[in-house]
Amino acid sequence: MSNKPTLPKGTRDFGPRQMAQRTYILDTIRTVFQKFGFQPLETPSLENLSVLTGKYGDEGDQLLFKILDNGNFLAKTTDTDYQQGVSAILPKIAGKGLRYDLTVPFARYVVMNQHEITFPFKRYQIQPVWRADRPQKGRYREFYQCDADVVGTDSLLCEAEIIRMLEEAFGQLGIEKYTINLNHRQILNGLVEVIGAQGKETDLLVAIDKLDKIGKEKVIGELQERGFSDESIQKIAPIFDLEGSTSEKLSTAQEIVRDSETGQRGIAELQEILALAQSLGSTLSHIRFDLTLARGLSYYTGTIFEVKVQDATISSSISGGGRYDNLTGVFGLPGVSGVGISFGVDRIYDVMEDLGLFPTESQTGTQVLVINFDKELQSQVLPVLSQLRSEGIRAEMYPEAVKLKKQFGYADKKGIPYALVIGTNELESGEYSLKNFRNGEQQSLSLEAIIEHLRVTPNRADR
Repeated sequence: MSNKPTLPKGTRDFGPRQMAQRTYILDTIRTVFQKFGFQPLETPSLENLSVLTGKYGDEGDQLLFKILDNGNFLAKTTDTDYQQGVSAILPKIAGKGLRYDLTVPFARYVVMNQHEITFPFKRYQIQPVWRADRPQKGRYREFYQCDADVVGTDSLLCEAEIIRMLEEAFGQLGIEKYTINLNHRQILNGLVEVIGAQGKETDLLVAIDKLDKIGKEKVIGELQERGFSDESIQKIAPIFDLEGSTSEKLSTAQEIVRDSETGQRGIAELQEILALAQSLGSTLSHIRFDLTLARGLSYYTGTIFEVKVQDATISSSISGGGRYDNLTGVFGLPGVSGVGISFGVDRIYDVMEDLGLFPTESQTGTQVLVINFDKELQSQVLPVLSQLRSEGIRAEMYPEAVKLKKQFGYADKKGIPYALVIGTNELESGEYSLKNFRNGEQQSLSLEAIIEHLRVTPNRADR
């Protein structure tokens, strides 16, 4: 008796309908990346563990999928290794792992190819990544990342262009109610300076980052538990009640960090980025300055981005990124500054499904089914099928000469909008019958007219 097949937890199959919808998302984002001058890059699914470990913190190292070495991988281990535990055994039995994100492989690529790359280097990368995380809604163990980065320049024009890319991509996908939350690491550092909390940066920033989730009172309580004085908390209290437009919030923040040169520099950079984005055509209507946004504390050194959608059951961010000063330093190439953004494709998919934003018709499905009457007619009809395809029409013939009802049922289940009926009479007259499944109409047209008609309505039948 065979075992019932199952999927590993945190993974999914994508059938034809889902693939058409995912392709729609990826093609939209890819087109935007290319429009802004980004070049494609792919790196292997496997990386050496020496490349991956130590780059994501202790928790990240635990979430890496390690791959056992080929052959008798236990031969290198000793009884002492087993007594010492996993940390002693792992280096001897697993030298590779599945990539955890696209950023570290990108950094490795830049270092290994630094003499061939043209800087500033603008690359985009769309590939799956793997994390041994606890699966839940909107979080998977295998998922796609969709990254765009510019490295080798400090120019704030790059941040402004990221804002425009986000606006254009979500606009084309039909996602209207979203917010691009912005902050700056230097402003956060300024807060630390203002309250004299040097050495306790992480305690402060991790606590205030929870404001949206647990509220003002609980954040203040957490700060008190972490040893912050009432005087210190009083100094930063205004950040919990920031209101008004983005420019007004920036002005308030400027006042809060007025005694910090670092904080003032962060404010000035954000103001310049927003001005550049406006010059590029942004209305800034989706922008929200969020002084409590503190993602990526271990690596972001400048602007921080996070995108969230309103009116969706997926509350997690669907995009995020920021400026980093030392992407490649861990691989021996210090001082390479860059800024990047990552689109969460799987979360975007869930949001679009949730909000009903996918086009009603497949963008890649068959447009017309050529009816198969009998073997004798096949040799005369197949050249018509071939000509349709040569003209860019997505066409197929039912492989067997079965009853029309069965062939029409096949078209209906696949969502094929048209059937092309070519019998003996049609071949003699040179005009073929084009049946529209959506409204039931049937027209006799020349092949040229049929091709033109299908080009005009490539993804749907006339209603």
